[in-house]
Amino acid sequence: MKLYIQYMYSYPHKTAYRPLKGVYLRDYASVLAGKGHGLYLHIPFCQSKCGYCNLFSVTGLGQEAADRYLTAVERQSSQYQEILTSVGTEFSELVIGGGTPLYLTVQQLERMFHIVTCYFRFSENRSLVVETAPNQTTREKLELLKQAGVSRISMGIQSFSDKELSVLGRQHNAEKARQAFALIKTYDFPCVNVDFIYGIPGQTAASLLESLKEALQFEPEEIFLYPLYVKHGARMEREGVVLEPETAFAQYQAASSFLRGNGYRQDSMRRFVRQTTARAFSECGFGTSIGLGCGGRSYLGKLHFCSPYAITRSDCLARLKDYENTADFMEITHGIILSEEEIKRRYVIRHLLIRPGLELERYQELFGEDVLDAFSLLRAWIEQGYAVLEENGFLSLTEAGLGVSDYLGPQLISPAVDQAMHEWEVIHGQTHDTVSRKP
Repeated sequence: MKLYIQYMYSYPHKTAYRPLKGVYLRDYASVLAGKGHGLYLHIPFCQSKCGYCNLFSVTGLGQEAADRYLTAVERQSSQYQEILTSVGTEFSELVIGGGTPLYLTVQQLERMFHIVTCYFRFSENRSLVVETAPNQTTREKLELLKQAGVSRISMGIQSFSDKELSVLGRQHNAEKARQAFALIKTYDFPCVNVDFIYGIPGQTAASLLESLKEALQFEPEEIFLYPLYVKHGARMEREGVVLEPETAFAQYQAASSFLRGNGYRQDSMRRFVRQTTARAFSECGFGTSIGLGCGGRSYLGKLHFCSPYAITRSDCLARLKDYENTADFMEITHGIILSEEEIKRRYVIRHLLIRPGLELERYQELFGEDVLDAFSLLRAWIEQGYAVLEENGFLSLTEAGLGVSDYLGPQLISPAVDQAMHEWEVIHGQTHDTVSRKP
């Protein structure tokens, strides 16, 4: 079994997207009518590119470049406003990710918040999520986030070991992470979550647990554990870094057991939540959201779109230039239109890999079929002990199933999407592992 194939945080992956013609935002405006939608703003700037990073981000650009980018974001927002106003769009969530959003200066952050509040309408109790990094976390910027009403702040620490941080190519050291974490906690944000990575060359289960023990002293509401991936275009790939999946899995088992034993509920392979409230079912297969900026992804029913996927510095800079030079944001030029089969697969993936899991009756109601008949693979997972039929009518991953989510999830990728991803990887020089898929 290959334990780590792909992180299925969304479906289909951006590498399955292709050029589109004759597709316009106005044709999908009705999907955004009324309340309950998400708005995502991508800030692609970073101090440096981490050794494992395959996200859309650029380094070495200063304040002038960020100003140009915000000007383009405002132009995009202005064009979107007319369409969204016509259907009464009201956003219940704003997520600002990157990159490193707090790479922006205080003045630029103020402008950023002005843009989103000027051009978009939000519900009174909307959530506001912002990502940060230790080196960019300052008192002045946290004051601004508090004034803006941030409800969740997420920081990538990855490790409290300077040696492990150096292997990852992180620019902060452990002491800076401690200082930033302590500073964040003084502002009493409703939710603080921190990220850690396991499977780092030279890391041990003991050193991972030491990082987590230190993190628990700050009492974060959530902790995310990510296995280290070395993807195409990342520095670690060029350096020929070789990972040890069995070692990583042993570290995961030790860490997940430790967190569960210290008051954290495991909601997925990656997410651990401090147990203050009961887990509730939240339907997420049909969520609608608009992405702003270069690299921001939009989900409008069966239409998903964003700028073409890019990882390397040269490709990201080219995409950034294209974005800043875009005159008409109403035309959607790159994405995918999901078939009914892909919508079903997305629904199963989005629910089954996260507890409480997939509600069988709800799937039947939506698609008019038994999910276990439609995806016989799920029966095999039950037999193998990776999934279980709960008394409440949910199909949920077992503890064993959660641990191998990055092996199970890719088996639900359709042949068509798998082929599209494979074509992208061949063109861009990345190897591809095809797994047996029997829907």
